[in-house]
Amino acid sequence: MAIPSLIVIVRWLWPLSLPFGSTGAIALLLLLVSQYHFWSRLSSGSRFAPEFPRVIVILFNWGFGTIAVLAALQILLDLGTLTVMLARQHLIVVPDSVRYAISGMAALTAAFGVASALRVPPVKDIEVAIRNLPPAFEGYRLLQLTDLHISRLFTERWARAVVDRANASGVDLIVVTGDFIDGSVAMRRDDVEPLRDLRAPDGVYGIPGNHEYFFDYAAWISHLSGMGIRMLENAHAVLTRGDARIVLAGVTDRSALRLGQQGPDLEQALAGAPDGAPVILLDHQPRGARRAAARGVTLQLSGHTHGGMKGLDRLVANGNGGFVSGRYLVEGMTLYVSNGTALWPGFALRLGRPSELTRITLRGKS
Repeated sequence: MAIPSLIVIVRWLWPLSLPFGSTGAIALLLLLVSQYHFWSRLSSGSRFAPEFPRVIVILFNWGFGTIAVLAALQILLDLGTLTVMLARQHLIVVPDSVRYAISGMAALTAAFGVASALRVPPVKDIEVAIRNLPPAFEGYRLLQLTDLHISRLFTERWARAVVDRANASGVDLIVVTGDFIDGSVAMRRDDVEPLRDLRAPDGVYGIPGNHEYFFDYAAWISHLSGMGIRMLENAHAVLTRGDARIVLAGVTDRSALRLGQQGPDLEQALAGAPDGAPVILLDHQPRGARRAAARGVTLQLSGHTHGGMKGLDRLVANGNGGFVSGRYLVEGMTLYVSNGTALWPGFALRLGRPSELTRITLRGKS
């Protein structure tokens, strides 16, 4: 983020007709805000867990977002100005009023993005056709939560509102596809407590995301399990309706390997699963979808991408196997990538990709 900040200082701030002292003060403020992740590391030991009062975290995200958007707008302004200069063959001086206008646009855009990130998401309904779905499971409904990132930004109050909305959704099953938290158990104990009250007739299941590994992974798995969330670490459960069965499988996150933990193992997760039963896979990152499809998985539910950001989603997709938001058909398997229930408090902006609680209704495929 020092790079966008320097773009703003050199190309937006420096040309303004301001006293030198004012220019220096604004430049210093921009540099301080751009180092939000550094201050977060000082506050907690991890850039993933800013331990400031919530209002400070919100202001940092707004300032951080304003710098990023303003840098992009300034680049567009420079490109447009250069194009006109080349066409007209004479120098053009951009008036201060234009620079102030784009800074106002950037500040308002960032404010909207932060406000969108902070909301309690609505329930989004989708239907998924499942091959070989037992008739007893026709109309079966599950709710996907993902990327909760419970933190100083997404606190106990927010988590309570999400739990209340999830419990009121009338589903048969609730699944959480990773990134529950940002912070240690000691830091987040009170904020995650509402998750203990998640309720569904067939239970609440979860898998780890990459952020669980950034803190004490074993402590978090133990704590979440003790709250009544059955964690599927390369394991599966069998959902039944009479003699009819569906397999719900979950894998660990691929970031585990870098930390000496067990990485995702789909074969282990499906070991002993009943033959012929449709398989629903929980995998935090969507990039392994093609491997899951080749193994016969019917539906994969993922998160991790936060839906990307409108206009920049291809950059996110490139790092996630081409998948970033919504429904995909992958070699006969349905992949659904949720935009997420929340997102990382280190860059909490949502522009064009709204948060969601995803209620999925299963239908038989004719």
